[in-house]
Formats: sequence, C-alpha cells, structure tokens
Amino acid sequence: MNPSSHDETGNAPVKRRRFGVSLVWIVPIVAVLVGISLVIHSKMQEGPTIVLNFKTGSGLTANKTEVKYRNVVIGHVTDVALSNDQKNVNATVKLSKQAEGFTREDSKFWVVRPRIGAGGVSGIDTLLSGDYIGADIGESNARAKHFTGLENPPPITYGEPGKRFTLHTQDLGSLDIGSPVYYRKIPVGQVVAYALDADGKGVNIEVFINAPNDAFVTDNTRFWNASGIDLDIGANGFSVKTESLSTLLVGGIAFRAPDYNPNDTAAAEDKTFDLFADQQTALAPPAGQAQYMVLRFDQAMRGLKVDAPVEFRGVEIGKVVSVNLDFDAEKRSFPVNVGIVIYPQRLGRAHTNLLKALNHTTEDENGAAQILSTFVDNGFRAQARSGNLLTGQLYIALDFFPKVPKVAFDASARPIVLPTIPGSLELLQEQLQAMVEKINKLPVERIASNLDGNLVELRKGLTQFNSKTLPGVQSTLLDVSKTLQSASSTLSEDSPQREQLTQTLDELGRMSRSLRELSDYLGRHPESLIRGRPEGVAPIDMKGPPRN
Repeated sequence: MNPSSHDETGNAPVKRRRFGVSLVWIVPIVAVLVGISLVIHSKMQEGPTIVLNFKTGSGLTANKTEVKYRNVVIGHVTDVALSNDQKNVNATVKLSKQAEGFTREDSKFWVVRPRIGAGGVSGIDTLLSGDYIGADIGESNARAKHFTGLENPPPITYGEPGKRFTLHTQDLGSLDIGSPVYYRKIPVGQVVAYALDADGKGVNIEVFINAPNDAFVTDNTRFWNASGIDLDIGANGFSVKTESLSTLLVGGIAFRAPDYNPNDTAAAEDKTFDLFADQQTALAPPAGQAQYMVLRFDQAMRGLKVDAPVEFRGVEIGKVVSVNLDFDAEKRSFPVNVGIVIYPQRLGRAHTNLLKALNHTTEDENGAAQILSTFVDNGFRAQARSGNLLTGQLYIALDFFPKVPKVAFDASARPIVLPTIPGSLELLQEQLQAMVEKINKLPVERIASNLDGNLVELRKGLTQFNSKTLPGVQSTLLDVSKTLQSASSTLSEDSPQREQLTQTLDELGRMSRSLRELSDYLGRHPESLIRGRPEGVAPIDMKGPPRN
C-alpha cells in the first residue's frame, strides 16, 4: 500500500463534496417568493363574501352589478343563481376589506332602480348607470353571511338622528310607508313601518321624526290622520282643510300638542300614541270614562247613523255606536234599539261641580246611576232630532222635558236603558195632523153657502143703493150747489164770504164725482166690501183735481 494514502493514525482519508447554487436558479426562486407574498397580501386584503337572497334577479348581473353605500362602491356581484328551492335568486357578493362591517346580521341590502312611491321618486340616476345594490350597515355585534334582500329601499338608515314613535289606530287608511308626517304643515318625518296588533283588532304604525324636530313631540302630543280633505259645513259656511297636495295622493299624519300645556316635556323614544281621525277630535279635551246606554224608540229612525253625535243642550258628549231593529211581543211592534256611548267628563266644569255637590267620583258607577235616576224623575229624556234638513240626518239630544209623564226607571239595569220621547219631526207631524183634523171638522160647505147668500144680499143692497140712494144724494147736492151759486152771485167779488162759498162749491163737486166713482166700483167689485181694496188699485180721489 502506498503509505501516502494513509494518515498518521493509519486510517484512510475521507473525501468531502461542496454543493453550490447556480445563478440560473436565483431568479425563479425570487419570483416564487414574490408570488407567494402577493397571494398572501391579496388574501389578507380580500373582503368577506356574502349571499343575498332576492325574489327576482331583475337588475342583477354577475361581475357587473356593484354594491354601493353612500354612492361609494364597496363590493361586486360575482354570481347570480337560483336558490335550492328555485323560488328565489341568490346573488353572491364579494365585499371589499373596508366593508367588513356590512356582515353584521341586521345590515340591509336592496336593489336600487327607478321607483315612484309614497316617499317620492327615487333611483333616477340608475337610468344611465344601471341598477345597483344599495346597502345600509347594521348595528348588531353578531355576524352573518346570508341576508334577505329588501324589495323596497328602507325609508331611513341606521344612525340617522331622530326618534321613532308608535301610533295605534283602527285601520291603516290611505297611509303607506313613506307617507309624510307634518308639524304645523311642515314635513318633519315619515311612516317607516306598520303591522297588525297581536289580536288583529288594530294597526300599529311606526313613524320616524327627524332631529331636531323630534323635540316637538311631547308627552301630551296628539297625532291625527291628515289624509284627504277635511270638509266642514257649519253656520259660518264651508270650511276646507288639508295639509298639502301630497296628502291627497299618498296620505299623511300631523301632530301637535294642545295650546295650553304647562310643564310638558319631550316624549321618550318608542312611546305609543293614539292616532285620531281628525284634528278636532285629536285636540278635544280628554273624554274620560265612557258610559254605555240603550235608547228604545217606537218610531222609525231613518237618517240616524252610527257615529251620529249625542248632545246635551248643544254640547257634544258622545256618539251613536249601534242602531238595531227589535221586536216587541206584547205590543206586536218593531221598536228601534239605539246604543250610545257618552263621556260625562266632556261637560267640563258642570260635571266637576255636579260630582262635588253630590259627593260622588267618576269611578262610582252606582252613584252615577242614582244621579241619572234623579234626572229621569225630573224629565230627563233622549230625543232624536233633525240635524240637517237637506240630508235628513238625525242626532240624539239629551235634555230635560218637565211636562213629560213619569216613567219607570231601573237604575240597577246594565246596560242602562234611558227613556225616550218622540222626535221633533214626529211631534211636528202630530201637530200638523191635529190641525188638519180640526180643519176637517169645520162646516166649510155651510160657511161657503152662507157667504154666497150674504154676497147675494149685498149685491141687492148695492143695486138699491145705486138706483135710489145715490141719485137722491146727487140731486140734493145739485140743489145745494145751485143755492150756493145764487148766494155767490149776490156777494161782491172781493168779499171773503164769496171766496169761502166758492171753495165749498168745489168740495161739493168733488164729493159728487167721488160718489159716482164709488158707486161704479162697487157695482163691478161688490166683494171688496169684505176683502178690501186689492193691491195695485189706485185709491178713490175724494178731492178731485187741484185748483189753479
């Protein structure tokens, strides 16, 4: 062996290889590292993906339709496909990293397209740019990936300053989402939602009042339906009221507090108010506790309708709530039962003083029945009266009639049955009937026969007067006139006696002419002695023409 091939220890030496990297591999390695960093950066900057469910895919196009918030693009639609049940459309949306907050489960999405609704015209800009998806970020801390899209844009967005209130009413009427809310005829809010009560007997309407006008909604504020036209016909003529032209088309709500409200404070958000039918009802004093009564009428009640007013000496204190036909087996008749609701507190100071004088309270129902019993003993009755002669509408009047006969009244009966008297129109008909009966009892034929006989006798008397009496009077007047003329000829011309005598002759001449005219007129119209001289006939001139 070659001693040079061994080390000093006698072991054979070990050979080591050196591995080197060629320069041609550096560029691909750097490119791979850059690509990986770009992918990681892209993944880190990529926003979340959500799915929106709509009833229709109208206006949705993959890789074209944008998602906007405050007119800023925050995402794109990447896919549009039918849902699994094929009843809806799923739009897959890829949001930007900055729009991650829109994954909150109460966020809202809707398709923006041209619309004409109660809130006005919206989405006009999409006529040029095309439809897009509008978004409103929610406030919930929970996150979601699937959302149900809205068919219409929400009337308000989250974070908008103002307050929400709930209005309770019997029916929705002409109101709709977007209907305006007015304060002193200025729009300050709108209707944002509505739904039926849990029992289905009413409607809850949610309204939003924009700040700072929400401060005008106080604890004593009254809301009323301002839709349409409020037409009132009274003693002062016609009165027409409406909030604006838009309320005629899409409806509207108005609110205001009564003029005198000391220590009134701003209402808390989500407070519930009643929605009244009109302004007069809304601003009326509080009605207080209601009292239901039944009225029983024996005459027809044509013209009496539900909601007709119930008045006490001109003050409206209630309304009619029912009008039903009944059958009385004893009398074999069909009376009309009228149900009314009255609010004694509407009498104001009179009601307060009455309770104070009798030491009763508004909650004392038995005490109120005893008071009513005392009233009935003093002639307190209900009567149907005509409220409008043109339409024939009736209303119920409560008043005291001292001359009416006493009736039995059961104060313990529930409901209370209040005694009635015939209506004013029925009383007038009875009086007219009595008058007609009296006229029928008169001996009209005998009176007419006697009158004809008297006219015949009168005509005979006038004939005799004309043929005998008047000629004698005229001859006498002629003789007197001749005598006076003879006397006048014997007197001197300047004598005052002659002037007086001349005047006397003139008076006698006029008297003679008047008697002839009277005789002729009575001959033609003998009935004038009974009826008098007709209108338009000139009186008989007893003086004759004036002397020059």
